[in-house]
Amino acid sequence: MSVYPYCVAAWLMLAGAYGIVRSRNMVHAVVCLSVCQSGTYVLLLAVGYQRGATAPVFGSTTTPNRNVVDPVVQAMTLTDIVVSATVTALLLALAIQVNKRQRTVDPNELVALKG
Repeated sequence: MSVYPYCVAAWLMLAGAYGIVRSRNMVHAVVCLSVCQSGTYVLLLAVGYQRGATAPVFGSTTTPNRNVVDPVVQAMTLTDIVVSATVTALLLALAIQVNKRQRTVDPNELVALKG
């Protein structure tokens, strides 16, 4: 197994985290969070990768004669994709509502909540 997928995953997570920290716009922060979450896809797929393994699809009752990839890692990656899409949609909807009420998406310009 190569170390490159782990480096790519770490780079994506660091680039996304840096973008979140430096963001002056809520929409930009949400996009940077999506980049950071895509690093988790690469990390999960790198953990589950096996050289020369086939897909975990069995057509008969006999045991396979080759190594197969662990399907749990693939299921976790698909779940991560669905959860990140939901989180991104929710955060973008919140940014739209903040823009409607406060007329800005800059976190530094938001006024304190009145209660």
